[in-house]
Amino acid sequence: MSTVLLIGTGRLAFHLGHALRRSGVELAGVVGRDMGKTQELAKALECPAFGLADALPPADLRMLAVSDDAIATVAEGLPRDGTPVVHASGSKSLVLLSGHAHRGVLWPIQSFSPGPPIDFSDVPLVVDADDAGTLSKLQALAGRLSSTVVHLPFAKRQRLHLSAVITSNFPVFLLREAERLLLDHGIDPGLVHPLWKASSEKALLNADQAVTGPARRGDVKTIEQQLQLLSDEPDLRRAYAALSDLIFRTYHAQHRDQQDL
Repeated sequence: MSTVLLIGTGRLAFHLGHALRRSGVELAGVVGRDMGKTQELAKALECPAFGLADALPPADLRMLAVSDDAIATVAEGLPRDGTPVVHASGSKSLVLLSGHAHRGVLWPIQSFSPGPPIDFSDVPLVVDADDAGTLSKLQALAGRLSSTVVHLPFAKRQRLHLSAVITSNFPVFLLREAERLLLDHGIDPGLVHPLWKASSEKALLNADQAVTGPARRGDVKTIEQQLQLLSDEPDLRRAYAALSDLIFRTYHAQHRDQQDL
């Protein structure tokens, strides 16, 4: 793999572009709709900038680092000249790249936020392709970026993406909601941050054993009291009730089954 054409100018393109460049991969250019953003990223990556309607430079691979909703539209506008076209979505299939002879996926299992470029060396990368040649190219490219490269077909990528959402998005949003509740009542949200950090560290060692709280203990009275405190937060109250019920049933079903014998 010698050259990659990066298509996109958002957070994923920023982090992926810097990771490619640091790994020694030559960037043929950055392609985007907004020429201001495209030129800014291309300057940072020290490569040429192109618009979507421009004649594109030759490359060994065209990497779509765009939103899931834009993948099919952008891919449709790319030349059908045999160059492999790859998207970076964990939840979308290769069907979105229909029309291109060689199609693939390179999905980093990571969330991307504003800030310094992420070090991809510890970011797991999932690859897939509809032909052996493209898959081999992607595995070689991914191996230059990360120490963990896994080949997964679409059905398994979907399951992994679902698990990634549960792992990352939900806990972070719940922390955000906890901070909001504390601020609403004049309490420093930083007071729960050490708990968050400690829980995360313990969960990585053994998530099952790290689950604590009233639902895990079967403390129904405390759950009822806390649901009352959330009476003015109906959406969060429903989420609290649903999660508490799931935890309770998970850890107390066996005990109930034994009692029924």
